[in-house]
Amino acid sequence: MSDHSDIALIAGSGAFPFEIAYSLREIGRKPFIICLRGFVGRDDALHDFDHVFADMLDPQKILSLLRERSISRVILAGGVSRPGPMALLSIYSFFRNRDELRRIVSGGDDRILRGVIRLIEENGFSVIGVDEAAPQLLAPDGVMGSIQPQRSTYSDIELGLSILRMMSPYDVGQGVVVVDGRVLAIEGPEGTDAMLDRVRLMQKNRRVILENNIAILVKAPKQGQDHRVDLPAIGPRTIKHAKDAGIKGIAIAAGEVVIVNRIETIRAADQAGLFLKGVHRS
Repeated sequence: MSDHSDIALIAGSGAFPFEIAYSLREIGRKPFIICLRGFVGRDDALHDFDHVFADMLDPQKILSLLRERSISRVILAGGVSRPGPMALLSIYSFFRNRDELRRIVSGGDDRILRGVIRLIEENGFSVIGVDEAAPQLLAPDGVMGSIQPQRSTYSDIELGLSILRMMSPYDVGQGVVVVDGRVLAIEGPEGTDAMLDRVRLMQKNRRVILENNIAILVKAPKQGQDHRVDLPAIGPRTIKHAKDAGIKGIAIAAGEVVIVNRIETIRAADQAGLFLKGVHRS
């Protein structure tokens, strides 16, 4: 195995960046990790990889690090908080077109992420997605685990996918909770876990009574979404929130949704009595 790496991982918070790094190492690659300060902790799995810390608001340093290491490909992974408008101005000071800068700053998260990709690629680097770098981390087609979905849930899965498809142009969330042809909750900027907490509170306040009804969570990326950034993900924590919310199953777009810590996630779903199913979108 060569000591040289031509691939860099710009890492935000969470375990997912390191899952990608370990997956790359398993196929003989040695990723260089640029840890975004304030998002990656010193106690993360850094000892296993060549790494450095950098400020998200210092693109000049990040680009310089990529050049110094002769990096050709870049992966963006992990959570980051959306910076304020003034911080965004410093990030995009590299953009020559002020009108373009104004559109990026005033737009939603998708537009900001596309701006980040454009900034990196304009400086001579190629941004690649998880589906290219580590496709084994994406959901497979079919049932995972031992719990089988009831046939009555199939129409709700289709409904959930249809709703997510219709919401795609509006940069909303990437998840929806459906029960018996009725939408209980749509994911917003707060994320999947917070949406599931809303469902739990609605039941606690008796605004929703599920009883024997089968509520399911459906997750899929926005239609036409750039798979190089912000793919939806589930993990053990999602299973816990889903169970607490009375969810009986989770359907995710096969090949388009990340499963963080897959073995533990499937085990947690089995223990919670939830089905976990990858589905292809038509």
